[in-house]
Amino acid sequence: MKITGSIFAKVTLGLAVTAAVAACNNNKPAATTPAVSTTVAAPNKGTTVYINSDSLLAKYDYAKDMQDRLNAKSRTAQGSVQSKENALRREIADYQKVAATLAADKRQETEQRLAREQQEFGQYQQSESAELQKYQAEETERLFNKLADFAKSHAKEKGYKLILTYSKTAPGVLFVDPSLDITSDAVKLLNDAYAKDKK
Repeated sequence: MKITGSIFAKVTLGLAVTAAVAACNNNKPAATTPAVSTTVAAPNKGTTVYINSDSLLAKYDYAKDMQDRLNAKSRTAQGSVQSKENALRREIADYQKVAATLAADKRQETEQRLAREQQEFGQYQQSESAELQKYQAEETERLFNKLADFAKSHAKEKGYKLILTYSKTAPGVLFVDPSLDITSDAVKLLNDAYAKDKK
């Protein structure tokens, strides 16, 4: 039930999808895009730029707060599961110490009860894991939506046709010209917006 780097891999992949969507939206004729101005701002550094997703996720305050929330939720779930597991282990150990002295019917009754408790513990463990995964998916979706909204509006404002992502952990691009890097701008704008949201 540990939080892994899969969140960031999903977000990295999601950003690439967002970039493609933003590019498609910018390439649609005005008639098929209601309430969107046909005036495009002068491109800045070209119409294709990229965001370093490793840096973005390390510096974006919302992403850091999200990771803290996920870690806290994971620790709570792990602690709860571990506590129940320890209690069950103690109960089984206590039974094993006295099993030889118990009457056959009492042994059978205790073993059936312990088997039920083990089954219930397995179900509880699965439930906690599923709940944690659901929470992680919801948090990841919220982060993706924030980044998707940012990419779309930033592309429109700057006249970008394509916003790519670059990550050393999941490289999809072998080389990018550093002059196309808008990560610092993205981090600043996202953090400014997040700070306003928190107020």
